[in-house]
Amino acid sequence: MAWPNIFQRGALLSQFSHHHVVVFLLTFFSYSLLHASRKTFSNVKVSISKQWTPSAFNKSIELPVEIWSSNHLFPSAEEATLFLGTLDTIFLFSYAVGLFISGIVGDRLNLRWVLSFGMCSSALVVFVFGTLTEWLHFYNKGLYCSLWIVNGLLQSSGWPCVVAVMGNWFGKAGRGVVFGLWSACASVGNILGACLASSVLQYGYEYAFLVTAAVQFAGGIIIFFGLLVSPEEIGLPGIEAEENFEDDSHRPLISGAENEDDAEPNYSIQEDKTITQVKAISFYQACCLPGVIAYSLAYACLKLVNYSFFFWLPFYPSNNFGWKEAEADKLSIWYDVGGIIGGTLQGFISDVLQKRAPVLALSLLLAIGSLVGYSRSPNDKSINALLMAVTGFFIGGPSNMISSAISADLGRQELIQGSTEALATVTGIVDGTGSIGAAVGQYLVSLIQDNLGWMWVFYFFILMTSCTILFISPLIVREICYLMQRREARILSG
Repeated sequence: MAWPNIFQRGALLSQFSHHHVVVFLLTFFSYSLLHASRKTFSNVKVSISKQWTPSAFNKSIELPVEIWSSNHLFPSAEEATLFLGTLDTIFLFSYAVGLFISGIVGDRLNLRWVLSFGMCSSALVVFVFGTLTEWLHFYNKGLYCSLWIVNGLLQSSGWPCVVAVMGNWFGKAGRGVVFGLWSACASVGNILGACLASSVLQYGYEYAFLVTAAVQFAGGIIIFFGLLVSPEEIGLPGIEAEENFEDDSHRPLISGAENEDDAEPNYSIQEDKTITQVKAISFYQACCLPGVIAYSLAYACLKLVNYSFFFWLPFYPSNNFGWKEAEADKLSIWYDVGGIIGGTLQGFISDVLQKRAPVLALSLLLAIGSLVGYSRSPNDKSINALLMAVTGFFIGGPSNMISSAISADLGRQELIQGSTEALATVTGIVDGTGSIGAAVGQYLVSLIQDNLGWMWVFYFFILMTSCTILFISPLIVREICYLMQRREARILSG
């Protein structure tokens, strides 16, 4: 099989300038900082629970009565933990709703403004939620819920904007491997959030929120002054100049060029053209684009499984095998490692094949086997870590592909060629639908585990993974037919 021109003689690297590197790093770390603040909340839940239930944890009678009364939100640690879980669910639902809105807003306003505003505003909300309320000794469940709803809406501005900016700078050629590597930003954010929180947690959980919020606010300022939304902002040609010569990722039939292998992208500016602002497509039009609904529903099932591992992995080995919580936390990193490697490698393979869906389907079929294997993992940390990494490879890898590279492909397909004002909307639809699935999944996982046990949770994961394959199966058939027609055309052309 002939490799695409972009992978020959280092063509992939040669097309990138220092502007591409800066955009890659700025968008990577901007979303990492947003994810870091979410991880911080997860890491300080024990400390928050102790502060909200002094009757359960305070062993001294020296605590002033007025302080005890103001802190006393819950009579027991179990009720405090339940409320913290409720905050997680509230955040996920508001985040999902916000993704649909943020995608539409991002396609109509400057992406840099939307992303910077979301980062800075979210940082202020996190500061008020975790730091200011503690400094003022003001504790109120209604306030906490309201702040976390607003935080979910503000944080939702991140993913549609960063994917749209990356889609403006990186064309379809090589997009799989580039986005596969770039989508590790969430995993890096998880690690960063854990490090920031643990470094100051000894002084009080409010300082963990303070440090995270300060770093995120500073990142938002850097984004406002340093991020270039598209090559056109500095007089460079847009990626349409390249993509006009590439096969569209969702085109079912062969296009008109007789010898498509000889077509080379032209990056030179031959004439002075005025950049016209194209009207953004509507939400309904974005939903009607080929592949958007199918991938959105598929991602709802897959993100449910992926986020369930994110939320429940440290708890499952600790609860199931009796391991220490700190040991389980360290082992859970291997799932992220597998996802990073899986997303990058599978993205590279999809670039070589110039098709995403068949690679996605094969990985998900193997994911079913990995889920069966991990559900029967023995009480051995090394074997568990290995199975966890393999599961992350086949679950986290496809999840990263759909949320990044495939979303960018969907927002730049032939029907809207020349319009970049669909990228953020399409990304918001795909990720928003996925987040709804993840939010519902967290409730279902806890319900199934309480009533039926962990093995039935894994049966549920296998069912959701199978549904993911089912939703993308029409796309797989279409892409395989297209590849066969393309091969026949090349044979006939000699």
